[in-house]
Amino acid sequence: MLKIVSNTTPIISLLKLNRLDLLRQLYKKIHIPKAVFNEIEVGKTKEYYQDLSKIDWIDIVEIQDKQAVKYFLDLDSGEAEAIVLATEINADLIILDEKLGRFHAKHADLKVTGTIGVLIKAKTVGLINELKPLLNDLTDKEVWISKKLKREILKRVEEE
Repeated sequence: MLKIVSNTTPIISLLKLNRLDLLRQLYKKIHIPKAVFNEIEVGKTKEYYQDLSKIDWIDIVEIQDKQAVKYFLDLDSGEAEAIVLATEINADLIILDEKLGRFHAKHADLKVTGTIGVLIKAKTVGLINELKPLLNDLTDKEVWISKKLKREILKRVEEE
């Protein structure tokens, strides 16, 4: 089974779409560091909130090397711990949206995707029929996606 680590933003984006299940369908199980869990817990009052500790296919993990987080001063704790966890468990993939976090993850020799990559894969394997409504829904729910990127994505999946 593939070892997949996720940061906070992709989980929140999929929760906003009510499609967190795509992670389970695509990867069977995901690992998140405690800091990511804590960041999601801050949003308990949000309408899309779910208690991740009650989802059996999400493994909440305490990172081993707490000192390693100090090397990522320019990242928030969720991103930093996600990168550390991914290296500690030798993850096959890390799901990260933020540009700076992706930069650090790639320099740690991690394979990186993001929310949009997950959605593209879900469409490719037939878990979703159309990407455009989901991208529109994300932007309606305050997830920023540039018009240019949206056009490129839709062209790539032959929806435009």
